[in-house]
Amino acid sequence: MKLKPLADRVVVEPIEQDEITAGGIVLPETAKEKPQKGTVLAVGPGKFEDGSLVEMQVKKGDQVLFAKYAGTEIKMDGKKVLILRESDLLAIVE
Repeated sequence: MKLKPLADRVVVEPIEQDEITAGGIVLPETAKEKPQKGTVLAVGPGKFEDGSLVEMQVKKGDQVLFAKYAGTEIKMDGKKVLILRESDLLAIVE
């Protein structure tokens, strides 16, 4: 992927939930919840505060939880990715 985020932004590939419920019901695309978990694909350098660079707390490959309606969704190489600010990330999944 040739996408380099700027400042305190990260590129995240959302992890889609299962299309079939535990009871065997197939969910159409419109009935699914928006994913809130994803894998970090790229990380910006960080942001400047008081003249110094504040480094990012996440790194490429981390699994993260993010706010449900945060970020901008785009398609890259046939898959959906989100561009989020680091402040939109809620936690790193360990």
